[in-house]
Amino acid sequence: MKRVIWLVMDSFGIGNAKDAKKFGDEGSDTFGHIANEFTLDIPNLTSLGLLKAYETNNNKTLRLKNTNKEVKHCFYGAAQELSLGKDTLSGHWEMAGVLIDFEMQFYPKTVPAFSSSLMNEIIQKGNIKGMLANRHASGIEVIDTFALEHVQSNKPIFYTSADSVIQIAAHEESFGLDNLYALCETVREITNSHGIGRVIARPFTGNEKEGFKRTKNRKDYSLRPSGKSVLETAVLNNKEVIGIGKIYDIFCGHGISKKALAYGLEGLADETLKQMKNLKKDGIIYTNFVDFDMEWGHRRDTKGYASGLEYFDIRLKEIIEALEEEDLLIITADHGCDPTFKGTDHTRENVPVFGMLKSKNLQNIGIRSTFADMSSSIAQHLNIKATPLGKSFL
Repeated sequence: MKRVIWLVMDSFGIGNAKDAKKFGDEGSDTFGHIANEFTLDIPNLTSLGLLKAYETNNNKTLRLKNTNKEVKHCFYGAAQELSLGKDTLSGHWEMAGVLIDFEMQFYPKTVPAFSSSLMNEIIQKGNIKGMLANRHASGIEVIDTFALEHVQSNKPIFYTSADSVIQIAAHEESFGLDNLYALCETVREITNSHGIGRVIARPFTGNEKEGFKRTKNRKDYSLRPSGKSVLETAVLNNKEVIGIGKIYDIFCGHGISKKALAYGLEGLADETLKQMKNLKKDGIIYTNFVDFDMEWGHRRDTKGYASGLEYFDIRLKEIIEALEEEDLLIITADHGCDPTFKGTDHTRENVPVFGMLKSKNLQNIGIRSTFADMSSSIAQHLNIKATPLGKSFL
């Protein structure tokens, strides 16, 4: 039985990419800057080669607390992104072997950010009274600013970021969660031909007196993958592919044979361990740990990010102990989101690629030229056809 345990530490970059200047991200370093502010206690991550991956990428080391020597069967390195993006969609698609080779649309940092023609079409087809915000904003800030007006007017809050995305926030009770999802589906249909990567539902609850807070009922409406991923190939070859967290939404369900919802680092780790226990055939367990990005990266909460890393490290020990002899464990990220960096957006960074395979002695895999080398390695491990993009490091 050959399985792949694929863990994405959402936004955990390890130093600016060589083209970071084009994205305004020169000097970004999610892991390095967190480690410079807090002496991290992450012995299980270091035992799999995370510190070595950082050193490979940056030609310098970090001071950590209680590091463990790398285990015999670990591998470590870094990967550069070929796709011209720094977001969830481009990162996950590329690591699964699908290059975004078309021009995605981004919205200008103007007010309004969305054109009048697009706004009018959404208002008409979405059957809404109007929209609020219509600008670049962080999720917390835009809800704090517009939530009360939204509840009073029933106009949903529309905003965007440096990503190719339209985010729509609405109150779960006064506007209705199902109504928000239906509106997002409408906007997705309208923008399918526009090259917009994602439409995201951002529900929240609360009131003026107690404050407003986003809920766990976020939902992503992504473009369909523009090519066949290693996930689809696996399913076609009778392998189980289990998407945990937001993985199903990122791929529009393509190549996912089982969807498992979970929330928070604890819930996502619990679900990963549960699926590892239950999966008794060849397959992929693919988990996105979104809290690093959503809760701490975008909010520029360095302390929260550091605490999250230390908690993840504790749970990683359980995952390592649950590995079978022929399990391939890959830990990576989809982009950066340096909590010490300017603004609130993602950062264009290289990502770590590290993990273990007990049946092989692997060490430094170097700096890979594309995230897709992960998909090729997974294909080799599962003995299925690889995507055209990428080279295996196994």
